[in-house]
Amino acid sequence: MAGERKKKGTSGNAKNYITRTQAVKKLQLSLPDFRKLCIWKGIFPREPRNRHKASKSSTASTTFYYTKDIQYLLHEPLLQKFRDQKVLEKKISRALGRGDITDAARLERNAARPEKTGKPRYTLDHVIRERYPTFVDAVRDLDDCLSMLFLFANLPSTAAVPAKMVAKCERLCLEFQHYIITSHSLQKSFLSIKGIYYQANIQGEDVLWLVPYKFNQRVVGDIDFRIMGTFVEFYMTLLKFINFRLYTAAGLKYPPVFDQAKDDLAGELGAFKLEGNRAAIEGEQAPKQITSGGSTTSAGPDPKTQAAVNKLLSQMRQQDDSSEPRSQGASVNDDEITDSLDKFEPAAPGGDVLLQPSYDGNDAGSLFANCTFYLSRETPRQPLEFILRAFGCKRIGWDAVLGEGAYTTNELDPTITHHIVDRPVLQNAQGNGMIEDNQTAQKLAANQRVPGRTYIQPQWVWDSVNDVELKRPDLYAPGASLPPHLSPFVKSTQGAYDPTVPLEEQQTEAEALAESDVEEDGEGAENDMDVAEDDDQDEDGSEDGSFGGFEEDDGEDEEDEDEEQTAEIERQKELEAELAGKPVKRAATSTPQNKAKAEARKKLAAQAREEAEDLERAKGMLSKKKRRLYDMMEYTNKKKSDQDKVLREKRRKIEKQKNRA
Repeated sequence: MAGERKKKGTSGNAKNYITRTQAVKKLQLSLPDFRKLCIWKGIFPREPRNRHKASKSSTASTTFYYTKDIQYLLHEPLLQKFRDQKVLEKKISRALGRGDITDAARLERNAARPEKTGKPRYTLDHVIRERYPTFVDAVRDLDDCLSMLFLFANLPSTAAVPAKMVAKCERLCLEFQHYIITSHSLQKSFLSIKGIYYQANIQGEDVLWLVPYKFNQRVVGDIDFRIMGTFVEFYMTLLKFINFRLYTAAGLKYPPVFDQAKDDLAGELGAFKLEGNRAAIEGEQAPKQITSGGSTTSAGPDPKTQAAVNKLLSQMRQQDDSSEPRSQGASVNDDEITDSLDKFEPAAPGGDVLLQPSYDGNDAGSLFANCTFYLSRETPRQPLEFILRAFGCKRIGWDAVLGEGAYTTNELDPTITHHIVDRPVLQNAQGNGMIEDNQTAQKLAANQRVPGRTYIQPQWVWDSVNDVELKRPDLYAPGASLPPHLSPFVKSTQGAYDPTVPLEEQQTEAEALAESDVEEDGEGAENDMDVAEDDDQDEDGSEDGSFGGFEEDDGEDEEDEDEEQTAEIERQKELEAELAGKPVKRAATSTPQNKAKAEARKKLAAQAREEAEDLERAKGMLSKKKRRLYDMMEYTNKKKSDQDKVLREKRRKIEKQKNRA
């Protein structure tokens, strides 16, 4: 019996894939609602192996989805919400079309309008639970969430970005920052061109996010804020879930108390007041007892049982009085044993030295605990306040213009230990010793400094945090040339350029020889200039009729004539080279130093040739696949080495300019 012929379009790519137009028709949605649903549910387009077979049509389709994903969306509760909204809009438009304004107004009032009533049309709580079965999964996806919400918190409100969305994003971000401050979870931070990077460890997971600088943002028209707003709507729900879980785990009440008046005065972090969760605290301290009715009540111990326990404890104390010295000594030894840490010592001399344990604990969280900071009004208050509080600082003051929540607004407060400034040193331009500061309304003496206070630039805070130690303040003094601010997220590899290492320790031998030649050429050019100046002075003197000396020896005259001839020949060659556009070659004097350099160059060239020959022989033993892989690795390494060489050359030029200055 012959097998049945398969019908076209019922198997393979034609069955596994579905076009976007077909998916929209199947779900009976509009294209914007379909995009929203796909973003929230985590469904994205797929690329089939054979687009012609998957399209099931003569026209070339551009977007495909898995058929199973679209089938999964058919059971989504949000579909009914979208359809109800679409039906309501049709009813309102129909009422307006027939001129029934009263009916249209009634339908408008009954509709769930978030911008007017504050009632949401739908909630994404069930979507969050579906996409993140565990809390760790949600924390792992927190990077993009925080970066997007911090971005929208800094945007100005427009027609595409409502003011309520900006305010909600800002509030959720400040709540998250308060948890980071309370738990001392912040680890690293980096100032980049894009913004400020932060990294925190939340329940064992490293979370990295980007916060833009507080500049005036200009919203351009070529950005589709509808798509971004869909992501923001999802991320706001996600961050609210995460904040609730983090606050509850830390024994704090969520949401924290929010003071709108302080927030209107730019209080930001100071507008929130954290409170402990009494239910959680009482649940940990007081024992629970279930009554017959099923309710839980706090119950103390039974009086008879407590009396028996007290009697037993008194008997034990009487027995231990005789052996009190021994017990005290034992307790001291026990304390010493528990307080001391085991040391890993090598079993044999010359063995591997292991890292010794140390009481790291939460030292990073108390890095600025003993400091009192004052922020000048030109410094970025928001990131400095967050990072200082996250590392233990409790007292931060700033000018009253920067907003509410300062520890002090008096710049001359004697309790201030560190003053952060980011302006050039003021010069005394008036004769009376007093100048008008262009950034403050008060009269200050020129370069006034409060005794006993450390003045630093903002980079000191970030470098101290990344190195987990208070850096030298003299390197970050106002007006000083700051050390390089390196990213703590990039690990230095062997052979790569490192700005913290001196240039002489990381440059190659060939670069060192070339640099010495350049220095000698520069010195020779300077000497030639000096000689030319001396010759000019001698000629001027001879013209003036000054005494030129006696002619003592004819042999010396002949030597001078020979030197003049060789000098003229060299000048002639230089002129010919300049006219031809070629580099000027100077005759190298045969000195021991030049001979040593020539021998070193020959040795380097011979060594390079030997290494190249050995490499070619080794590559000949490899297979074709491994040889290609090795060539790719070699190309990548050469590219990195060339980049490092360029960076070293830039640093060499900068150091030369500094030395000349």
